[in-house]
Amino acid sequence: MAAITSVTFSALAQSSDRKFSSRSSSVFTSQSPRLRGTVSYDLFTYHASAPRFLVHCLSTAADVPTVSQTKSNFLRAYKKPIPSIYNTVLQELIAQQHLIRYKTSYQYDPVFALGFVTVYDQLMEGYPADEERDAIFKSYIEALNEDPSQYRIDAKKLEEWSQNQSTSTLVDFQSREGEVEDILKEISQRAGSKGSFSYSRFFAVGLFRILELANATESSILDMLCAALNINKKSVDRDLDVYRNLLSKLVQAKELLKEYIDRERKKNEERTASQKPNEAVTKILGDNQLTSR
Repeated sequence: MAAITSVTFSALAQSSDRKFSSRSSSVFTSQSPRLRGTVSYDLFTYHASAPRFLVHCLSTAADVPTVSQTKSNFLRAYKKPIPSIYNTVLQELIAQQHLIRYKTSYQYDPVFALGFVTVYDQLMEGYPADEERDAIFKSYIEALNEDPSQYRIDAKKLEEWSQNQSTSTLVDFQSREGEVEDILKEISQRAGSKGSFSYSRFFAVGLFRILELANATESSILDMLCAALNINKKSVDRDLDVYRNLLSKLVQAKELLKEYIDRERKKNEERTASQKPNEAVTKILGDNQLTSR
């Protein structure tokens, strides 16, 4: 089978005086030689500055775990085997999110949460068991010392809000009252103040999901929403292109995996079917030998 098309993520953690980058390439290899391919990962760009709003946990040099410790936390919490096509991406994803999570300027916000939940759910779509998908999510977030229920609650809150918005109300949050409106106002205030807002591709995906649920498909709506939030539209456009490309490549990889699984299942069924006549012949021959005695 042809090699799986490369899946590319971008991951750089940046601030005004430090730059972290993490790149890795992993090989997705089935035990069968018929399914072999390379999947490379460069995950999410992250620009961070001083925190002020919805800070979950500011890290200090003394309490920052290593990437390997975070990965170990995840593996200890979820001990069951994970199919390689999912596990490879999850391991890279958690390594990159670790860099975001443990920057001293890190802060959590609901749009970021919606973006991550959207990425995770797209990645894990089609996973064999829903309850295991939820258990993996819980173990993943807790490995980063955060609250998985808060991620889900905030993501659902924004999704429900978005579904009830029109094009005009979506971008006119500044003049309206409400819990989500207040969240967006605070983001806008921080983003408009130099050095007080953290941007990442998770945030961009969160914005994309809001527009998607509000059926606001015109590009001009994204322009207006970014302007209202004081977010760089070019950065959002660039990051959404990466996200769309990621989804396309994940679909291709999952299709190849499904083809392999279906082919192996069919082979097993054929082997089982061919064994039954042989077993019947062996039994008859054995009965005849007993009778002749």
